[in-house]
Amino acid sequence: QVQLVESGGGSVQAGGSLRLSCTVFGNTGSNYCMGWFRQAPGKEREAVATIYIGGSSTYYSDSVKGQFTISQDAAKNTLYLELDSLKPEDTAMYYCAADWRVTTVVFGRCRAEHNRYNYWGQGTQVTVSS
Repeated sequence: QVQLVESGGGSVQAGGSLRLSCTVFGNTGSNYCMGWFRQAPGKEREAVATIYIGGSSTYYSDSVKGQFTISQDAAKNTLYLELDSLKPEDTAMYYCAADWRVTTVVFGRCRAEHNRYNYWGQGTQVTVSS
């Protein structure tokens, strides 16, 4: 059984930075997809960034490209999301997710649809004030 545990959320002022962490517990293997998703009140869950663990291919949504950075530490089984230049519209619950199915990967890149991911963390709140 795999468990994902997130940390690092909080409240910051606009322009500030945060780093989210997601540690994967269990038998993970070496090749799988992970991603960060977010959901604001009244809105659908959306992909922020994905990364292929065991490779290096990444995906970023247009809304965070150049602002957020996804990375991994394979030795620690930990996924990170660096959030810079935060804006009030970045306020949301942030979730990490993982999936091991080959159908989650397309041309070497992990898909961004949230329904492609079977394992989810509990979420961590990010609140950005103006």
